[in-house]
Order: sequence, then structure tokens, then C-alpha cells
Amino acid sequence: MSTLGTIDRPATHDPQKQDQNMTPPISETPARDTSGATESSQNRTLEMQLIPEALARAHMNDRLHEAETERRALRLAAARRMQRRAERASLRARRALAMAVMH
Repeated sequence: MSTLGTIDRPATHDPQKQDQNMTPPISETPARDTSGATESSQNRTLEMQLIPEALARAHMNDRLHEAETERRALRLAAARRMQRRAERASLRARRALAMAVMH
């Protein structure tokens, strides 16, 4: 079973194996340069195909940024807890020293 291609997307890229009927029809009107339109269409199609990938990349970037922000917040909270604990220990030590000096 052979699959048929189109002029823009031939079934094979080997010119010798391509069907001779696949040549573009010759018209009586003067030929227009449509290569720019074809390239533009193909670029647009490529861009459309890459949109989900770009969206996924942006989504991942947002998630990484969010995770980093959360990690920073957790580290800050832990540092504040340790600072309060150290301050209480320091006050206990000062009180103990003061009690020892007074007696």
C-alpha cells in the first residue's frame, strides 16, 4: 500500500521516486512568488505546535520560583525560631550567673 503525498509534503524526498503527476499545475496566469507565504505558513504552524511546550516551560518556571520562595520562607521561619530559642537560653544563662554571683 502506497501513501500519497502532496506537493508541499511529498511521500518521499527522493525526486526520482516521486510521482511525476505530483508536479504543480502550469497555469496561464503569470507565476506569483508564493515561497514567502509558504514559509510564513510553515513558521506559523511551527509556532502553533511549540505553544504548548512554551506554556509548559513557563508553568515549570513559575512552579520553580514558587517552590524557591516557599523554601526561603521556611528557612526564615526556622532561623527566627532558633534565634528566639537562643535568646531564651541566653537569658537563662544570665539569670543563673546573676543568682550565682548574688549568693
